[in-house]
Formats: sequence, C-alpha cells, structure tokens
Amino acid sequence: MSMPSPDLDEICGTLIDLAYRAGEIIMGALPATENTGSKKNSADLVTVYDRAVEDMISSELKDKYPYYQFYGEETYDPARPLTNAPTFVIDPIDGTVNFVHGFPHACVSLGFAINRVPTVGVVFNPFTKTLYSAVRGKGAFLNRTSQLPLKRSNVEPLGGLKDSLISVEWGSERTGRNWETKIRTFERLGQSQENGGAMVRSMRSLGSAALNLCAVAAGTLDLYWEGGCWAWDVCAGWIILEEAGGIMVGGNPDEWEAEIDGRKYLAIRAASSQRSQKELVEEFWSTIQGRLEY
Repeated sequence: MSMPSPDLDEICGTLIDLAYRAGEIIMGALPATENTGSKKNSADLVTVYDRAVEDMISSELKDKYPYYQFYGEETYDPARPLTNAPTFVIDPIDGTVNFVHGFPHACVSLGFAINRVPTVGVVFNPFTKTLYSAVRGKGAFLNRTSQLPLKRSNVEPLGGLKDSLISVEWGSERTGRNWETKIRTFERLGQSQENGGAMVRSMRSLGSAALNLCAVAAGTLDLYWEGGCWAWDVCAGWIILEEAGGIMVGGNPDEWEAEIDGRKYLAIRAASSQRSQKELVEEFWSTIQGRLEY
C-alpha cells in the first residue's frame, strides 16, 4: 500500500473527535478511579483508564490510517524509537497523578509528527471542556474559535524572569544528578536578587506537560522548563505553542535546536520580537545549576 500525503486538516478533525471520546472515558472513570500501580515509584502512576484510552485511540487511528506509525505512552517499546515516518504521538492521560486525585488539570494529548517535527496537535482537558488545537502553518486555537495567544488587555510585554510567571515540574525521578539540578535551579529562580537569585514573580507546578505548553501558547504562562518528560508529553503542545508565536528550545544552555524526544525543553510565549524571547531564554539558561542528562 503506497502512503498518501497526509491531509493535515482531516487528521486534526479526527484527533479532535477522538479527544472528545477519550474525554468521555476519562470523566466516566471518576470518582472511582482505580490506580493499577506505578512504573517506577509512587509518583509515576498508571491506571486502567490510561490503557483504555490508548487502546481506543490506537485502534481507531490504525484502522483509519494504517500507513502511519503509532507512538504511545502505554505501548512504548524502547526497541522501536520514533522515526522520520509520519507518526501519531499520543499520551492518553497526561497528568495521571492529577487524574487519580481528581485535580482538574489532566488531558488527552494527541500529536502527529512528520520527520520528527510536530505538525498537528490536539490537547483536551475534559474537566474544564477546554480544547487546544493547531495545524502547522494555520494557527493555534482555543475551542476551535479563539485564536492563540489570547488577546487580553492586561497582558504585560514579555520581560525578564523577575516579571515572569513560570511553570516547572518536579517529575517522578527524585534522586540523582537531574534531581539535584532541578532543586538547585528552583532555589536560584525563587531566591531574592540580593542573594544572587532571579526572584521570579512566581512558579507553578500543575502536573501536565501538555497543558503547561498550552498555557504558554495562550500567554497565561510566560515560560515552562521541563526535564524528564517524553515525546508524547510534548508533541501536541509543541505545535500549538509554535503556531501561537511561541518558541521551544532545549532545556540546557545553548540547546537552540530542541529534539522532539530530547526530554529537555524550554518553552517561551509569544512576544512582540524574537529578541525578547531570545533574551528570556538566555536569562533562564543562566540560572540552571548543573545540566539535565536524560
């Protein structure tokens, strides 16, 4: 079977339909959510609903698009890495810990990558009925009608860290050099400038990479730094961010070209100039205490 050229608009529509169906499964699970265990520790959970959602999505996509690859969190095989082939990159429930606790900050994240470049993205939070979507070259949208970034009269120009609301995540890895790098960097970010810190306006840890990226795309967060997540966590949010005028770079200093499966990311919201985005990237990199190694 020859592979047809992807119809990106059609794919986006399909992913939106699947996101809504996934949302019904997720919300039908509450309040009796069943945690079936952890992958590494008590902070790295998986539920029967993660698997049920991925099974539904993978079955539908493989039936409709048998010529494209599928790369999902619950069926991940290290022996089958992400390739240049057109690939659906899927996280059935991003923010599983939030989901288990009923904290309304979890989503289904559905991405499509070509040549390992995020090209279509759909992120749906069923708790709030909030849908983010984007197709490369065609803009990013909230609930299919409001273009991102959101137009708000009180939004400030992108400034330095001292004027920024940023998102960081603790992750499930709580020992070793990466953990030390995160903790010491968090300390530097929050510390007063008189004591050598950046004194950011505030930091948030909301537990979903995809929704963090969408918040940066919307302009409600200025910056998001992450180390340790995976391609399925960021693929959909990445294209939404870029189509909203934001940028994604690597999570370590001087990594201007981020890789979809590089596991280290720094996202910056849209700004009136690329220069101000670049300046914020470099200021943030200067605060990193060590180096993320994944």
